[in-house]
Amino acid sequence: MKTLLSLLLLCASTVLLHAQSTITGKITDEKGAPLQGASITLKGTKTSTASDVNGLYSIQVPNEKATLIFAYVGFDVQEIKVKGKGVINVILRSSVKSLDEVVVVGYGAQKKKDMTASVATLSGMISGTNVNYPRPLTGSTRDDDFNREGYDNIKENEFQKVTDHPLSTFSIDVDAASYSNVRRVINEGKLPTPGAVRIEEMINYFSYNYPQPSNDKPFSITTESAQCPWNAAHQLVMIGMQGKKIDFDKLPPSNLVFLIDVSGSMEEENKLPLVKSSLNLLAEQLRPEDRIAIVVYAGNAGLVLPSTNDKYKIREAINGLEAGGSTAGGAGIELAYKTAQQNFMKNGNNRVVLCTDGDFNVGASSDDELENLIEQKRASGVYLTVLGFGTGNYQDAKMQKLADKGNGNHAYIDNINEAKKVLISEFGGTLFAIAKDVKLQIEFNPARVKGYRLIGYENRMLAKEDFNNDKKDAGDMGSNHTVTALYEIIPANAATDEELGTVDPLRYQSQKNKKQSTSFSNELMFVKIRYKKPDEDNSNLMEISVKDNLQTASNNMRFASAVAAFGMVLRNSALKGSSDYKLVRSLATGSIDSSSDAYKKEFLELVKKAEQLKATAKLDSEESEESDESK
Repeated sequence: MKTLLSLLLLCASTVLLHAQSTITGKITDEKGAPLQGASITLKGTKTSTASDVNGLYSIQVPNEKATLIFAYVGFDVQEIKVKGKGVINVILRSSVKSLDEVVVVGYGAQKKKDMTASVATLSGMISGTNVNYPRPLTGSTRDDDFNREGYDNIKENEFQKVTDHPLSTFSIDVDAASYSNVRRVINEGKLPTPGAVRIEEMINYFSYNYPQPSNDKPFSITTESAQCPWNAAHQLVMIGMQGKKIDFDKLPPSNLVFLIDVSGSMEEENKLPLVKSSLNLLAEQLRPEDRIAIVVYAGNAGLVLPSTNDKYKIREAINGLEAGGSTAGGAGIELAYKTAQQNFMKNGNNRVVLCTDGDFNVGASSDDELENLIEQKRASGVYLTVLGFGTGNYQDAKMQKLADKGNGNHAYIDNINEAKKVLISEFGGTLFAIAKDVKLQIEFNPARVKGYRLIGYENRMLAKEDFNNDKKDAGDMGSNHTVTALYEIIPANAATDEELGTVDPLRYQSQKNKKQSTSFSNELMFVKIRYKKPDEDNSNLMEISVKDNLQTASNNMRFASAVAAFGMVLRNSALKGSSDYKLVRSLATGSIDSSSDAYKKEFLELVKKAEQLKATAKLDSEESEESDESK
């Protein structure tokens, strides 16, 4: 009897073994490059996986009749029947061909033959795919009516008179969302609204060749001064900070909670589908000591995946997400922080990663309500990273505020390559802080400087008293992050100071000048930086003086100047001086060499596109004026 039972069990297991099989393979693009983060789904089920950094995948199927669906943002979806194969290698083709005959508009798509207005074809990117983007030359399009993107109004920093304002105090800003968002807008065939252009974020999107700290400090400080490229009578001073690089395998363990917006507004391809591809990339990087939980929110919030280090379960949960419903952001934030606190790692990296378009409309949704909620949660030791997605209703201003209040950072993911940059290449900087509440205070020497202005950082300005106040929140710095600040200086011997306002002499204040020490006579400014270690509440102080020593600008300074000038041109800044697209191209070209990364080279292409759009807009305006005159 026992022998018969054993034989039956053996037969049953043999049948199951033959019924289930493992399919492996590699996913590449048409040029043979591996695609990381492509999704592989067993058709008709929620069983799925994602390709790794080499494009390799492995998935179990129930039988040879199974069908696998291969998908990747910006590429055509393929369905392949298993039919007894054990290895299925897939070449995904760019969806550019299917989009070539389509005119992309803000409210949908039309075939070229159905368009009645004249169009001008512009090249661009949509979800990482190059497309021909025809833009109507006459009339108006409905995308203007449906564009609900939210941006803060930025009041540009003006020149300050040193005798009246000797101190400039601000918080660092490691966010880079503005640049990738501006890139998305330009690639869509439009010029960005001025509120979308935060110059410090555009500068800090790029890495610079600053030295690693050589001591126990979390960052190094580099300073440089040169002639201002857009105003020869002024000087430009650069302050560069380089965060200490910590190798990936030496980073503390991570307790991450993905907080994912699955509301109806996230249905579009560059929203939830891109979120899923992005988080699959991050999940592949997990070490055994790292854990991930997933909270979703739509009409209400729910825990989809309790904290785990099981990559299969994580991928399965991510790929099973679907969009639909209203957006209760506040409830999701509450649950995400609660989940992070329940799995808190005392010496680890505890962080909520919010993925959304920011279009909250149910429950706590106003800026004040959400900011207060985040401020309350900040004291728990859980940090916040905000990843923005999508177009049309992207709430940039709201997400900026959430990241600022949550001891966090803000990035905008416009395509899968940006996801790789933020979540893979810059994992340590994005998700691990090496210093918190980092503040700078610069004192200017009136013997050398008549006036100054900080370029960018408008929403990071602090009162001078905030510098020594350890209770005042400021920006955090991640592993290997670089932070760059530029000051435009009016020298004390400048022939004119028309940029500086004047006030009448004060009646009750002493007009006597204090005697200045001759030992400081060759200094332009004195830089002080306060920071806290991530697990401490008392700040540390670093100091460095900047000599009045004009030099030829380095590649670092030339490129940072190019990005600053580009930002001023896009904003049509009243302080842009002689900045124009030609100057931007010249500065950038002169700073890029064989060792420069692809992002800096891409910047030049973006400048060219913006210049073409500006020229087209000018032509449209002139034609419109001529049409009005002829009526």
